[in-house]
Amino acid sequence: MSYFASINRWGYHRWNLQRIWPAFQKRPSTISTSKRNEAVVDTDTCQNEIEKKEEVKNWISYGFDSENRTDDRSTMHSLLFVGITLCGVLAGGFIWSYAPDYHLRDWSTREGFLELKRREAAGQLPIDPNFIPPEKIILPSDQELGDTEIII
Repeated sequence: MSYFASINRWGYHRWNLQRIWPAFQKRPSTISTSKRNEAVVDTDTCQNEIEKKEEVKNWISYGFDSENRTDDRSTMHSLLFVGITLCGVLAGGFIWSYAPDYHLRDWSTREGFLELKRREAAGQLPIDPNFIPPEKIILPSDQELGDTEIII
């Protein structure tokens, strides 16, 4: 669990740096020659307050942290990365690569090589030409074939 905490802390600090950086990029305030009036509102301040209210209003938590949006999102992203990438892809690939041979492809190849080695040691041909006795093969007559083209 400490691994997830370090990822979350890294995301939180990264977010803090992004939040601090605009402070150095602020525009200088304008100088007003009019009398100081408390009813005058700076548009940048109003716009920032509206954005903050909309941000909080439209935020729906993922269920990891109901008070801090960045912690909630970073925890969700780190858990989904670990859950899908590491458990799903890597573990799935490991299981798939070490799964048994369900179609018996390896067995049939190995059995074929053993049979060839046995036939060579016995002095036989690799494939017997009379594997099926010719007396048991029934071929159609020329009348039954008709005009059918025979390709050998």
